[in-house]
Formats: sequence, structure tokens, C-alpha cells
Amino acid sequence: MYLIINLKKTEGIAMKELIKKNRNLFLILIDILVIIVCYSISIFFLNINITNITILLKEIIIAVLAYEIFLNIFQMYRNLTQYEIGKDYIKYILSAFLAMMIISCLDYIFQFHYLTFRLNVLAGILTAGVFVMYRLAGRSVLTRKNVFFTKKTQNETGKQMNNLLIIGAGMGAREIIIAIQNSMMDRYNIVGIIDDDISKVNRYILGVKVLGKCYDIPRIVKENQVDIIFFAINKIDAISRRKILEICQETGVKTRVLPTTEEVIDKQGAINSLRDVEIEDLLGREAIHLDNKNIQNLIKGNTVLVTGGGGSIGSELCRQIIKYNPEKLVILDIYENNLYDIEIELKAEYPKARIEAVVASVRDKERLKEVFEEFRPNLVFHAAAHKHVPLMENNPLEAIKNNIFGTYNVVNCADEYQVEKFVLISTDKAVNPTNIMGASKRVCEMIIQAKNKVSQTDFVAVRFGNVLGSNGSVIPLFKKQIEKGGPITVTHKDITRFFITIPEAVQLILQAVTYAEGGEIFVLDMGEPVKIYDLAVSLIKLLGYEPNVDIPIQITGLRPGEKLYEELLMEEEGLQATKHNKIFISQPGHLEMKQLEKKLKMLAKLEYNENYSRDYVKEVMKEVVPTYKEPKEVNLKIS
Repeated sequence: MYLIINLKKTEGIAMKELIKKNRNLFLILIDILVIIVCYSISIFFLNINITNITILLKEIIIAVLAYEIFLNIFQMYRNLTQYEIGKDYIKYILSAFLAMMIISCLDYIFQFHYLTFRLNVLAGILTAGVFVMYRLAGRSVLTRKNVFFTKKTQNETGKQMNNLLIIGAGMGAREIIIAIQNSMMDRYNIVGIIDDDISKVNRYILGVKVLGKCYDIPRIVKENQVDIIFFAINKIDAISRRKILEICQETGVKTRVLPTTEEVIDKQGAINSLRDVEIEDLLGREAIHLDNKNIQNLIKGNTVLVTGGGGSIGSELCRQIIKYNPEKLVILDIYENNLYDIEIELKAEYPKARIEAVVASVRDKERLKEVFEEFRPNLVFHAAAHKHVPLMENNPLEAIKNNIFGTYNVVNCADEYQVEKFVLISTDKAVNPTNIMGASKRVCEMIIQAKNKVSQTDFVAVRFGNVLGSNGSVIPLFKKQIEKGGPITVTHKDITRFFITIPEAVQLILQAVTYAEGGEIFVLDMGEPVKIYDLAVSLIKLLGYEPNVDIPIQITGLRPGEKLYEELLMEEEGLQATKHNKIFISQPGHLEMKQLEKKLKMLAKLEYNENYSRDYVKEVMKEVVPTYKEPKEVNLKIS
């Protein structure tokens, strides 16, 4: 019995394969049968008495040849029935019309007098109608068969299929459905589509029903035992995108997203562009639009130097700068491994580009002079800095040596070698700082603003918040903690930070420089601040766990120098708009070079004396940076 069942199953599979391989032949035979039947019906309906069978056979042969010629001219047998759309059905009608005209002309030439024009018209209408109807019926059967089976199904190998829910009833969804129906029917069972357009609900997209709106997602997921969700909307504002993805997250079902239109094009199709949801998707940040022409004019044909070029921001600066065809890209870093990695990456991707990797410290004045003398850069992006708050609290002199005097050295070289534009990568921690790192970056801002007043070089700074995914940021830390089973450590439940992605930050840096006239501190629009605790919760859910059930979140207390919130502007600073809606300019500082040099002399005394206590170093920094305060002074005000 088992053998008989298996034989029948094998025979069924073999028949399917036979039909699949000879699909066009089967379609041609069906079309020929349709033509013969339609002509027979027309002759009967018009009551045409045909005594000469030979003439009738000739007429049928002419009709078959005419129709098949035009069907092939319009390449109708290349179409997959389940993916045919309106314009394809118009081609069937057009094929029938042209065939009808040709047949009528031939009837006249061969003097088939009693085969009237009416016969060809009626037969043409019937044939076109049947062509369209049976293909529509075929598409419906082929594409809707999965709609009626939303429970767990198995493919021919017995492997369980994934019940799939698609968010969005646009072109992205159509591409995904076509791709799945074409080659992935054994992997996915499409249970339906979600769309907030009420006019689309209960309608079908390529045979797949639109089941409801976004607020129906939890119910539909549960009712249909959904295993995976594809978010197939690429043209949507960031806030709406975040809200829908949060609903998907709450279901506990794995979600994959369709990114930007540009990425879809690059990867040649929606199905290949789908990726896992990332934490950036949940921040609700809008896409950046750049004036690429001005950036191109800034960089093309110029020698560009990037200090700290192996770091998170520095390496991304190099990746984006090289796209604009600089004459030469000079990457400077003290850490040889990071430097080697970015050099190899860029040379592999841009083999014709002139790239120089330089191992050097910004602390070394003489080595910097050698670099500037050799390469004569037109543009300098200064990203070299110590940035870890707790480490710099415990090693304050290192922040002074590297961040302040390292910057001072690079600034002086830029001035001496007549660099056109110098860009300091700053941070929101420089605003009313509560730690040594932030205070040191504020001094860097003071340096470039004072130097700009006495130099031909345009010195500017770009200030932004925390960078997602950068070395030492919370996201990589949280991921490592989750991999170990937790706990995730958060210093305070109410602590908030501004966040920006690495590519986004660099894009805005490049755009800001095109507006630079000298002395500006460009402030990037960081959107709304995010609670670190909420970020931890989102990341845990994103990775498929339950917060405080699978992965605990532990509150550890604020670290040295840490404040509950960050700011982008000081009280004395005002904002001026630029041509870009995400870039603003703070009011220029009033510090003169002579005043700055006095402050730097105070810090220089510290630099060469390792015996000073941390507390004493902090007191001196407070004299240099009047806005520098203890964390407890700031945190008590808002707690």
C-alpha cells in the first residue's frame, strides 16, 4: 500500500515536472484548441453553411498561423501566467485584432466569399475573450492557492514552510510576492498583506489578500501562526516606520525590512534587499539628503588628510571622501591595525585611487610637520581624539595631551602650510561639560575659533552626539552582554542621550563643510534624545528576547563624570539656520588668540608634570573652561 501511494506521488511529481519543462508547448496547444472552438462556435452562431470542407480547413489553418504569429511577435509565451498584468492582457486582445484583420484580408484574396467578415470579427472577439479569461483563471489558481492555507504547511521534501506576513501593499510587496512565487514557494507561505490604506483592505495583490491595517498585526499574526514578517515599505517617514516596527516587535515574530529605494536598486530587487531590523530603524530618524555637487566641488582634485582615520568616524570619513575623487587621500593614525584595515579596504574597492597610510601621533609636532610638508593637504578632517569618558576621568592628563595639544599641533600645521579648510570633529559633551573628556573637546573648539581670527585657513568644528555602533558605544556593549546572557548594565534609568548613525554623521560633516566660511561651530540636528534604558529594552526585543525575563537590565549608578542628559548648545550660543534642515551654526566665540595662549600655558604646566592629582587637574580645567561643572551640580537640578 505504501509503495502504491509513493508511486502515485512520484507520478504526480513527474507529471508536474513534465508540464513545467514543456509549458510553452502546452500553452500553444491550448491556444490552438481555443481558436478552433471559437471559429466553430462563430460558424454555428452565424448559421454559415460550408459545403467545402477543404476551404474550412484552410481557414482554420490560416487563423491558427495568424494568431500564433502575433502571439509570438508580442512574446506572450515568455510571460509567466501568475505574474501577468493589465498590459499583458491588452497584448492578447491586440494579437487577436491584428490576426482578425490579416485573416479577413486573406479571405478576400483567396475569394472565400461565404466566409464573411462578420465571422472573423466574432471569432476574434471570442478568441481574445477566452485567451484573457483562461489566463486570468490560471493566474488566480497559481497565485491564490496559498491564501486558503494559512496553517503550517510542508513542501514536497516534508520541510516545514514559514508563514509570511508582508507589511505594505506597494511595489516592494509586489516584487517580494513575485520572487517568492517564482522560486521560493517551498520556503514561504504568504498568509496576507497589511496596509493602512483602507481602499486596499480585503483586495488582492497578485492573488494575496490585504488582511487589515497596522493595528491588526498582533491579531493577524496570532490567527495565522505567522513565523516571519517582511516590512516592504521603503517610502515612509521615519516616525511611522518606527511605530510599525515597534508593533511588529511586540508580536515576538522575526521581522525583516526593505531599506531605501537606492539600496533596492543596488541589490537588484526587493527580495535581495531585505535585511534584519536594526536599532537605527527604531530611532525614527529621517533619511539625509545631500547636495552632492557642492561636496564634489569641495573634494574633487584636492589632497585630503584625515587624522584618526582608522577610528569609527575617521574610517567612515575616508569611505565617503574617496567617492568624490580626491587627488590624494592621506589617512593618519597612531594605531597601525586600524590604519591597515581601512587602507586595505579602500585600495580593494578603489584600486586607482591614490591612498597614503601614515603612522603618526598628533602629539608629535615634528612628525606632523613632515606629513604636512610631504603631502601639502588642501583639506584636513581632525578626528583623532580620546573619547571614553570614564577612562579620561581616571587619566585626565592623557586627554589634555592628546585632545587639546594634539589638536593644537594639527591646527598650527594647517595654518603654517596654508590648508584651505580645517574641520574639527567635536561632541555634544563639549557643551557645559561635566567631565575631562568633554572639557578637553571644548578647549579644542576654543582653539579653532581663536585661530580662525588670525589665519588664512578656514577653521570650523562640527558638533554632534553619540554615534551608534562606534567603538566603545553602548550598542556593541549591549550586544556583547546579551550574547553572554546578560545582564545589560545601564547607569541610570533616566539617563538620555542624542544618537546619530556613523554614515549619517559623516554625511552631515561633509555637507556642513561646504557652508564653512571660518570660525563656525556647526551643530547637527540630533532629533529627540533617547533613554538608554529604552534603547536596551528595544535591543533585547530586537534580538528575540524578553527584557527582564530572558535578559535582565541592571542599574549600576552613574559613572565618574557622567551626567543624566547632554546638550548641543550653551546658554550664550544661539543658532543660525543653513541651507540644510539638519545643520545649524552656533554663534562664534569671542576668545582672542592671546587669551587662549594664556589658558594653554596653564595646561602645559600640567602636561609635563605627572605628579599633579586628578582633582588639581580638574580645578585647572575649570579655570580654562568656565562652563565645566561637577556632574552632581547638574544632575541634582533634574533629578
